[in-house]
Amino acid sequence: MPDGAALLDALPMPVVLVGAGHRIRYVNSAAEPFFGVSSPHLVQMRLTDILAGDHPVFLLVEQVRRDGVTIAEHELTLEGPRLRRAGITVQGTLVTEEPDSVLLTFHDSSAARTLDRQLTFRSAARSVSGMAAILAHEVKNPLSGIRGAAQLLESSVGETDRELAVLIRDEADRIRDLVERMEMFSDKPIERRPVNIHRVLERVRLLAQQGFAANIRIVEEYDPSLPPVWGNRDQLVQVLLNLVKNAAEAIASEGEGTITLGTSYRHGVRLAVPGMEQRVELPLVVSVRDTGPGIPDSIRPHLFEPFLTTKAGGSGLGLALAGKIIGDHGGVIEIDSQPGRTEVLLHLPVVAEGKDTT
Repeated sequence: MPDGAALLDALPMPVVLVGAGHRIRYVNSAAEPFFGVSSPHLVQMRLTDILAGDHPVFLLVEQVRRDGVTIAEHELTLEGPRLRRAGITVQGTLVTEEPDSVLLTFHDSSAARTLDRQLTFRSAARSVSGMAAILAHEVKNPLSGIRGAAQLLESSVGETDRELAVLIRDEADRIRDLVERMEMFSDKPIERRPVNIHRVLERVRLLAQQGFAANIRIVEEYDPSLPPVWGNRDQLVQVLLNLVKNAAEAIASEGEGTITLGTSYRHGVRLAVPGMEQRVELPLVVSVRDTGPGIPDSIRPHLFEPFLTTKAGGSGLGLALAGKIIGDHGGVIEIDSQPGRTEVLLHLPVVAEGKDTT
């Protein structure tokens, strides 16, 4: 029978035993990568060396000691010299065999929330897909007739009525453009091949700096050793260009700022894709980070819902379409936002070994 320490070491979540004076008396193996400190160093530290003295975790520890019950705090943010994690659940339990000792477990549910959001994005995309099919069939054909009639009137009526004819034509064009954008939510299969994500980002950067981000500093933080993405180049350009445009508009509202484009390789992110027995590895991460004001708390849970927008004249389809396209690639899109910083992360699949890419 294994001893207690061996059992705790086998747990995937960090476990910390805190004694009197907030001294750390024991940590399991999962605590090392979580806190960014090795076990030998952690057991020589106090919890106050990791977290600020007024952090809710210390109140939790005192309540556990006083009442002798198990207490949990949810959605905590842990910040320290080597640590920044959000959405953490901390559970404290009294260890009766060890005077004044409390066993803390740290549960990071961010991956589960990411997958839950991904399912929500796909559901929203399916609802828009059905609406797009109806609109394409029921609206575009009569709209062409309305536009043609307005053009005929424009050339045969007086100056006053001509302005009304032009108005009808322009509004018909606006509705047509909206319907065409919604048609992009259709369930047509996408053509995929190996794509150099850095060439995609370079294209996006050039387009942005020649247009809407001409006066904004764009920083590149790339891992040049990354393998190709298994995706559709044009669609990835479309998604990233829209994300950079959102970042530029957020910065413009503040007056000045920076957009950072980044790539990295991360192990451990996997997604179950319908119709496939095995989970898809999503190790390649593309990030778009800006120094804008952040996303208001009131709309964060609804960011990828169609027709939600805070922009004057916006259609609210940009992020919904981004979620749909990344989902079609078998990937995950998530957003981390706080005042002064917003980061969008795209988790994408790479070209599998042995895949025929000809």
